[in-house]
Amino acid sequence: MNRMKRVGTSLSIVGILALLALGVGCATTTKTENMLSAAGFKMMPAATPEQKAHLKTLPPDKVTMVQREGKTYFVFPDLKQQVLYVGQQAQYDEYQKLRIQNQLAQDQMSAAELNSEPAWGVWGGFGGVVEAPRFRR
Repeated sequence: MNRMKRVGTSLSIVGILALLALGVGCATTTKTENMLSAAGFKMMPAATPEQKAHLKTLPPDKVTMVQREGKTYFVFPDLKQQVLYVGQQAQYDEYQKLRIQNQLAQDQMSAAELNSEPAWGVWGGFGGVVEAPRFRR
């Protein structure tokens, strides 16, 4: 009985993790689109069957550099919304800056959550930890 209970609990945890991963994937795409828009990328709706078919040939969930008429562009296909996000170097640079800021904010939030976990109390104080020696120059 105890073994079956553990198997059921394990399956529940796996199911929850799968749902979280799916949710994060969807949220990540929306977050990317929001950052692209904030960076100045233009949304170009796929209006023709040819444009819709071309969207499907682009790498999904990835900004890709393309050359067109001697100019460099960065494109991101949104298959769900049938839209192509298009920007040039300035917009791409701004997008990269926003991505880094977003990642830093996520890292800080994760660290704050980890530091606030009550489970750290089981360790008591860390007073016995020896600091690394500091060398003078």
